[in-house]
Amino acid sequence: MRLTRRHLLAALPALGAAGLGIGFVRMLHGLNQGHFDPRAINTPLTGQPVPGFPALPPLPDAPGLPGLTRENFQNIKKPVLLSVWASWCLPCVEEIPFLRQLAASLASDATPLELWGLCYKDQPARAAHWLEQAGHPFTRLGMDQDGQGAIDWGVTGVPEAFLIMPDPQAGGRIVWHGTGALTETIYQTQIIPHLEAKP
Repeated sequence: MRLTRRHLLAALPALGAAGLGIGFVRMLHGLNQGHFDPRAINTPLTGQPVPGFPALPPLPDAPGLPGLTRENFQNIKKPVLLSVWASWCLPCVEEIPFLRQLAASLASDATPLELWGLCYKDQPARAAHWLEQAGHPFTRLGMDQDGQGAIDWGVTGVPEAFLIMPDPQAGGRIVWHGTGALTETIYQTQIIPHLEAKP
């Protein structure tokens, strides 16, 4: 029987379904073995310098809150926790209480880190309302309305967070990357150990 283009096109859905089936079986096998983490993602930037990204302007409705540039990370003196969020993101709204609590604990100069924000594909008025709900937790915030900055950071969704350590040679180095809403448990178990290990 001669294979035609019509036969090949007809086979594509079956091949796609087979690929999905194989992936599903592998996921189930991982669950059975106890090592599948549905929150795990590929984090190629971990251990790397802060990426180059376009300068992100400040939020117009938040006077006194500066925007975000690559150069800002080159001059950090203490670690920075960068939160990537959007007002339309439900998990971002769910993490507001923790961000408010964290910002309050970072109010003194002796704090272990700074909290910065990257607002992803949002409208300024909505973002300003979100910030008001969150108690204005950030000391620096960049508006990434076209999403290009987030692409350069390797963001796959919101919320995400990055912990950046000062590095005079690299101009800031990413040591941790997390997805999903930040919580006290994540902060204590995944971020604090990096801060305590800081030379």
